[in-house]
Amino acid sequence: MSYEPNDFNDRHFTTDNTSLPDGEYRYHHNSIHQDAASGQAQQAAASGNPPPDANKKSSGPRRGTALLLAGCLVLSLIGGAGGAVLADKLGLTGSSTVLYQAVETPAPDASTVGYSYSDIVQRVEDSVVAITTESIATSYFFRQYVTQGAGSGVVLSTDGYIVTNYHVISGARQITVTLNDGAEYAATLVGSDAANDIAVLKVDAKDLTPAVLGDSSKLAVGDAVLAIGNPLGTLSGTVTDGIISALEREVTIDGNTMTLLQTSAAVNPGNSGGGLFNASGELVGIVNAKSSSDSSGNAVDNIGFAIPINSVRTIIDDLISKGYVTGQIVLGVKLLDITDERTAAYYGLERTGVYIQSVESGSIADLGGLQAGDCILTFGGETVSTTDELKEALAGCAVGDRVAVTVERNGREYSHSLLLTEYVPDSARS
Repeated sequence: MSYEPNDFNDRHFTTDNTSLPDGEYRYHHNSIHQDAASGQAQQAAASGNPPPDANKKSSGPRRGTALLLAGCLVLSLIGGAGGAVLADKLGLTGSSTVLYQAVETPAPDASTVGYSYSDIVQRVEDSVVAITTESIATSYFFRQYVTQGAGSGVVLSTDGYIVTNYHVISGARQITVTLNDGAEYAATLVGSDAANDIAVLKVDAKDLTPAVLGDSSKLAVGDAVLAIGNPLGTLSGTVTDGIISALEREVTIDGNTMTLLQTSAAVNPGNSGGGLFNASGELVGIVNAKSSSDSSGNAVDNIGFAIPINSVRTIIDDLISKGYVTGQIVLGVKLLDITDERTAAYYGLERTGVYIQSVESGSIADLGGLQAGDCILTFGGETVSTTDELKEALAGCAVGDRVAVTVERNGREYSHSLLLTEYVPDSARS
């Protein structure tokens, strides 16, 4: 299946345990359609073929109540996903890359709306780039075809480091960055963090215009902000204004709960990875999602979300310097929540709880003796019955800890001890 230029796929997110049916959702003109085939079609079929070396190709012209929203879109324009693109390790260890920090800049009252931001836009527009991707997808009949996606990114350094969303480049085998002046560069993926929806790219360029990183902790509801990105994948450099509508909004995207800024600035598919700037022209957030409808299917407007820059500063630094996020713990299991007796009976289980579907060879769970089919009862002394409770218990642990885990297996309880080691992806190993 291929899509015309005005068609594009997006993943949905849910909040407050309200969910849509599984699958991909295709936005076309003014309506949302579930694409029954797209979930299968977007399975990656290729795992190699990284893009050519990053060289120039061409040039040209507070914690709040979770929203009761059901139909919400992650904002990259995604037509499929293929093999990952990994960066060469050149220059990553001991990198001297400078991330430009907040500076004092004359600005209007941060709560002013309707003020002309032309001076600010002129300062920051060259810091925002358009991103396009190519991937290999497989149809129901195992036929492979090339799909395309689009999103946005923000320049972090003069020497070509760029931040975007993980979901913008997830599975892409080729990534192209287009600057505000139209110059195109092949990009490599330096590193990514799916849990925080952040990725860092690198292009072989000099004298780029980096964004100045602001302090998102100083934001207040009502502060004026600008969103700059590449909506629809064709309107790069689009600027929209609005305010900060809420701070620390808890939103669940693809089963992953994130704490985000909410803004009234118009954002649309393709804005993912673009910048949210304050009235001083400082980068305070990375745009990553918008709502499309409430739990009843009613259309909603001007509800967009962005990742606070303060929450990912350290992650960005780690990705640039090491290629991965330090201090992360990955158990190496795929989990399934069984929450009612009917579902338990369907799977032939005697109880509800959080079950292990599979265990990755050589992982923490594997080395600790956990097996597929185990029902996890306790983790580190904490009783767990859902995946979220297990994640919360794991969040209270640190690398080097040894935790006791109790599971039920074939009607009997077993105790295991897990040594929590730091997760280092294969791409970052020397």
